Parts: sequence; C-alpha cells; structure tokens
Amino acid sequence: MPPVIKLLLITATFFGLFFLPPEFIPIAGISIEQQRVLAIFVVATLLWVSEAVPAYATSLLILGMLSITVSNTSPYFLRAALDPESMLSYKEILSSLAAPVVVLFLGGFFIAIAATKYKLDINLARVLLKPIGRDYKKVMLGLMAITAFFSMFMSNTATTAMMLTLLTPLLADVDTKDNGAKAMILAVPVAANIGGIGTPIGTPPNAIAFRYLTGEHAITFGEWMLFAMPLALVLIMIAWMLLRKLYPGNIKELSVNIESSFERSPKAYLVYGTIAATVTLWITSSFHGVNSYTVALLPVIVFSLSGIIDTSDIRKINWDVLWLIAGGIALGYALEKSGLASAVVHTIPFDSMDTLAVLFLMAVVAMVMATFMSNTATANLLMPIAVSIATVLSGLESYGGISIMVICVALSASMGMSLPISTPPNALAHATGMVASRDFIKTGKFISTIGVVLIFAIIVMLGALGYF
Repeated sequence: MPPVIKLLLITATFFGLFFLPPEFIPIAGISIEQQRVLAIFVVATLLWVSEAVPAYATSLLILGMLSITVSNTSPYFLRAALDPESMLSYKEILSSLAAPVVVLFLGGFFIAIAATKYKLDINLARVLLKPIGRDYKKVMLGLMAITAFFSMFMSNTATTAMMLTLLTPLLADVDTKDNGAKAMILAVPVAANIGGIGTPIGTPPNAIAFRYLTGEHAITFGEWMLFAMPLALVLIMIAWMLLRKLYPGNIKELSVNIESSFERSPKAYLVYGTIAATVTLWITSSFHGVNSYTVALLPVIVFSLSGIIDTSDIRKINWDVLWLIAGGIALGYALEKSGLASAVVHTIPFDSMDTLAVLFLMAVVAMVMATFMSNTATANLLMPIAVSIATVLSGLESYGGISIMVICVALSASMGMSLPISTPPNALAHATGMVASRDFIKTGKFISTIGVVLIFAIIVMLGALGYF
C-alpha cells in the first residue's frame, strides 16, 4: 500500500476516534482526556507498525499532539472540554526530550563514537580474538562473545557493522557458499541482539524499562548487569550450538589476522581512561551513590571539553533513537497520568487470571511484536500497559511486582529477531547478500522461543528469591 494511502487511513482513524461518542468506546467511563490519548496511542501504533513515516517522526508527532490536545497549553477551544485536574503538563511532555534515560543513552553514544574514532573497538576485538586460534568453532564462539560484549555498551547497529567488517578477512580464504560461512554471518546479528540485554544502555527497551525501575523498585546499573550478563552468556552459548546444528559446514579453520594497533596519543589515553572510569562507576553505583544517569554525563563532558568529540562527531549521534525513546516516555506519561492504561487494564479481568500466565503472555506478546516492528517501539507501546497490569496482579508482589514485569517485557522485546526487518543488525547481515530471509526465520524461531522461555524462567526464579 502506498505511504500516502496509509497516512490517509491512519489520519481518518485518528479523527474517527477523537470525535467518536464515548459510549461507543468499549472502556467503561472513559473521559475526554482518555479518549484523546487513546486516539494518539492508536495512531502511534499504526504509524510504528506500518512504517508510513520514520519511527522518530512518530515520536515527535506524539509530543506535538499531546501538547496540543490534552495539555494545559492546548488551544482554548480544545481545552474547554477538559477537566482542569486531568490535563497533562506540557512541561512534563516536552521534558521527555531530556529525560534521564535519554541522557544515559547519550553518554553511551559518546562512548561508542570515541571508541570508534580512536580504534579502541577494533583493537579490543583484535586482542580478544587473537588468543582463540584458528579452529572454526572457537572463532565463531569468540566472535559472538566479543559482539555481545560490545553491544552491551555500544549501539547494536554500530557493533554489527564493525564485526561484519572484521569478518571479511576471516572469510577471505573459505568458500562463502558453505553453510559454515552463512552461520558466521548470522552469528553476528544474533550475538548483537542478545548482548544488548546485558546492560541498561545495551538496547533502547532496557533504557525504557530502567525508567520505571525507580523508588522501591529501583535497580542499579550493576544490579542489572549481575542478572542480565549471565543470562546473555547462556543465550549466546545456546545460539552458538544452534547455529552449528542448523548450518553444518565443511570449514575447519579460519585465519584470524586483524591489522591494527592501539593509538598512543594523549587523547587516545584520555578516551581509554574515561571509558574505563565510566563503566566502573556504572557498575559500582551502589557503592558511591552516584546514579547511572549522572555518571553518563562524564564521557559527554570530558570528550566535549577535550575536543575528542567535535561538531562533526555530534552530527553522527543517533538522534533519531533518542527522539524515539522520548516519544515513548511522553506516551507512557500520558497513558499513566490520564488513567487510560489503568482503565484499559481494568476492562480485562487480569486479577482473576494466573499471575505467571499473564507475565508469560506479556513476554510472548513483546517478542512477537518486536519481530514485526522496532523493539523500541514495542517497548514504548507495551511498557505503560505492562506497568498497569502489574498493579492489578496481586500475586506478582511475591516475585518482585512491577520490576519483574517491565524487565520481562524489555528483555523479551530483544528476542524479536526472526526477520531481516526485526532489528538493524539483522538488516545489516541481510545486506551482505550471504543470508536470506528464510535463514532469519530458520534461526529466529528457535532462538526467540528459547530466549523468551529462558528469560521468563530465570526472572521468575530471581523474583521468587527476592532479587527484585
């Protein structure tokens, strides 16, 4: 369907919901504010799923529509129908562009750009791959481990692009039509997708979840890593065995020869030291009391003042990702503040359902949605609803309450990897021409399913033990 037709249909849907008499909406006692937020939510969902416009444009539309239709700065003719007590704050809506989670991700982007600029990433890969040797199985496992590690602190997309580049010399002397070569290509996006779950900045869904882990549900950067990194490690091992089983090849050895060396300039040493200090402070935040968001300012300040990151580098930051997260935060605020998320949840008798069954269902829904659309958009849409569901599931308290719900949804969203369009790493691997759509389906249906089941089992077990 042409984008123009999609936009016309979506626009018609918005106005239809916006002006529909409340009694025709199947939510008991829905208010004018909730009806307008519902119209914006549905339009955002349709735009994110249909990709009629870029994902970040949808987020910016959310900010504008919320400010215009349901905030205390709405035009008088729209504001007249609103309850003054229920109007949203335009300051809260627009402040999502500079939310702590956005700053956290910004710090991650500064680290990634500086590491790439001074070849820290390539040289770490060289140092870590060199001791592995030439055995095909070991090289694949090493490649996946390194990719997963980098994706915990760098953009999954940037990590995949770098590791696929490193694969070129590794596969130079082998038959690229061999199944073993195909498995090596697939190993990179799979590892990047899995590795992203390891830290709160590894992938946007984690950052979105981290926003809800405050107050009594607070989890530090280090506490997240303590359960997520072992989980990622187990999934990497499972994926490694599955890839070798699904794509048995004839390649026995690979030549690991990456030509590069660490830079030794003062600025390079400043990059190394700042990154090391930032990661250390993130991991030990429970000891020194400085939260992860504030620590994220360290590389931003140091690299900006020292000139390591200049104006041209600033332009390379994935601002679209930051705007996408900001739109999700604003939408979550609107769903919660207007009471719409709670009203929707109360129309379904979740409180009478089995607690763990609901939790598992939300994890599966997150994975399935993320297979067909951005995992960030999936988390943006599901997280506020998941939080509302968690509040009515009394049995969830014994497993960690809201914490276990948002973590399950966030991690499961990263398991949506069964199509080339599912994630940017998948798209990059598909662009090599060495793997087809059926290959992603073939591997994803196993890894995604096993991943969701394992995430659910481990998070529930940790919750029952009182970790969250």
